[in-house]
Amino acid sequence: VQLQASGGGLVQAGGSLRLSCAASGRTFSFYVMGWFRQAPGKEREFVAAIRWSGVVLSYKDSVKGRFTISRDSAKNTLYLQMNSLKPEDTAAYYCATGLNDVGSYYADANRYDYWGQGTLVTVSS
Repeated sequence: VQLQASGGGLVQAGGSLRLSCAASGRTFSFYVMGWFRQAPGKEREFVAAIRWSGVVLSYKDSVKGRFTISRDSAKNTLYLQMNSLKPEDTAAYYCATGLNDVGSYYADANRYDYWGQGTLVTVSS
């Protein structure tokens, strides 16, 4: 399994970006996919998760109403549409996939089996 994240960049506060995560390999075995982020000097944190079936599981409270997670199973691609970006959204964003039912633990990074390389999002004030 390989995950390739892209779409990061520099944007002004209030702007938008769409992150993509192209998956290859055993995509038929994916159960859940998620986006996590890590800001400089901080721990990696959960952003959003979705079942490969398309059911959205959850969002981090601070991104609710601004970010939308989705996937295109035909293209084997996960997306994160980010609107109304804030400087505090600045981080490296990582996509991840889990092959098993993680139940209510979708925010636990340890439950995911494969990770992309990360794409950097910088929001200027």
